[in-house]
Amino acid sequence: MDDVSEHGSSLNFASSSYVSNGSGSYSFSVSSSSEPGIQFTYPRLHTSNMEVISLHRLSSNLERLLLDSEFNCSDVEIKVEGIVIGAHRCILASRSPFFHRRFCQDSSSSRQEGKLKYDIKELVPNGNVGHDAFMIFLNYLYTGRLKASPVEVSTCVDSSCNHDACRPAINFAVELVYVSSTFEIKEMVSLWQRHLFNFVEKAFIEDVIPILLAACSCKLSHLLTNCIQRIARSDLDQLSMEKELPCEVVDKITSLRRKLQLGGPDNPANDPIQEKNIKRIHKALDSDDVELVGLLLKEGNTTLDDAHALHYAAAYCDSKIVAELLDLKLADVNLRNRRGYTVIHVAARRREPAILVSLLTKGACASAITNDGRTAVQICQQLTRAKDYFARTEQGKESNKDRICIDILKREEGRSPLIGDSTASLMESAEDFHMKLLHLEDRVAFARLLFPAEAKLAMEIAQTETTSEFAGLSATKRSGNLRQVDLNETPSMVDRKLQSRMSALLKTVELGRRYFPHCSQVLDKFMEDDLPDLFYLERGTPDEQKIKRQRFSELKDDVIKAFTKDKAGSGLASSSSSSTSMKDGVKRGTRK
Repeated sequence: MDDVSEHGSSLNFASSSYVSNGSGSYSFSVSSSSEPGIQFTYPRLHTSNMEVISLHRLSSNLERLLLDSEFNCSDVEIKVEGIVIGAHRCILASRSPFFHRRFCQDSSSSRQEGKLKYDIKELVPNGNVGHDAFMIFLNYLYTGRLKASPVEVSTCVDSSCNHDACRPAINFAVELVYVSSTFEIKEMVSLWQRHLFNFVEKAFIEDVIPILLAACSCKLSHLLTNCIQRIARSDLDQLSMEKELPCEVVDKITSLRRKLQLGGPDNPANDPIQEKNIKRIHKALDSDDVELVGLLLKEGNTTLDDAHALHYAAAYCDSKIVAELLDLKLADVNLRNRRGYTVIHVAARRREPAILVSLLTKGACASAITNDGRTAVQICQQLTRAKDYFARTEQGKESNKDRICIDILKREEGRSPLIGDSTASLMESAEDFHMKLLHLEDRVAFARLLFPAEAKLAMEIAQTETTSEFAGLSATKRSGNLRQVDLNETPSMVDRKLQSRMSALLKTVELGRRYFPHCSQVLDKFMEDDLPDLFYLERGTPDEQKIKRQRFSELKDDVIKAFTKDKAGSGLASSSSSSTSMKDGVKRGTRK
């Protein structure tokens, strides 16, 4: 080999004192035949620091593969909550034994367009995993770094909550336990299991149940034992445990209570015959058979209140069954169960708007306080994620049920006694019954256009859909056809149908006034201004069209302002999903 000096220069590295941890310095000298050597000395980098920097860069680059659309070279797709997430089999298989086995087992027949496609529900069948939790998990697989939990999915909307053990925080940790356990990432299972351990003693007893179910499914024995001990010491009743927990777990809790001489909230001195009657009533409700419930009440000495039938129906039955049970007028709607919960508290945990409104219209007290000092609206808030409450509703979709429940309860708590049913005064100017009916039909139709979810709720409680819509003269004007007449109907039958329709529409309007008073005032104003004609903006002379457009613009502004007032009255300052649907609905109206 030729010597470097023959080319007129030489390179050599000389190391100074080298420390075992890689610290020190190194020198780099350059010499030539024509000039003296020049030596440069640089500090030696710690080997550990170099490794940290390299790993950090590697982690960041791999994260770009996952998150940056410019580096989309994925070969597997996983759908989570309707969102398709692209990933890379080599990374998933190297990090997760589950994925390694799955990719090896899948045949080429499961490939579509060169990519394997999965649904998260198929991969994790035993638990619910949301998009946010899965992205946290996937990011860890790619980068080795664990991101902080997103605030919008791990905190509730109760301003007084510390968010250290509320239901959204628990649910998010449970989702990550499910996905980490299924895909066999042991360090993540251990980490999130510790989070759940901390939640067990802090959480309300109902919120321990999802932790226990996750511990059962993922075979986390220590966590399961901790949950069983907490429930055994609590006042959770036997019926709730039987409905929501596995049989073997219920047996362990019952056995532990006997061992600790804890009887729980159930009264051991109950009459066996009465207990049998109570179970029969509950089974009848499970079968949606309110008529059978009535027969059981006549046969035995057990009442609906003895069986806490309203509590049971509010927790486990369809909203129509709750309404039918209330129509029997045989139960106290404000009765407290052995844990101090009224029916409205149980319904708040269920978060079904139709059930809440049915109870409130029958006299349920929204401001009642539980033994632990919570109202129904606080219970509902502590169960609701910030992401769900503040989410905007897309065009054509209904508003979020959790938000509607909270707003209904807030409105009911702050409802002024002066705000009552002014339907009668509204209708005083109508000339006759048919004109009143047509007026109400137009009003309800307009409400459905602007407030689809809220109008649907009011109509469901009022049972408006069970009555026939009154077409009247307006149908003939719009369609040009005569109204079809059933010759078999007697005048008295027709009158009964119209009276039924009138009652349903009046109740719908009354519910709207009760829960959305400001919007009802706007509806009053524009119904008096011959509103239907405003939707035909293209008709009439240019001056008339200009006036209509101006009035329609006022309509949109007034409706949005009114809805904002309603939301402010409910404690919500930001714009809501329904306001979006109102804007969209008004735009659709202009195209008619």
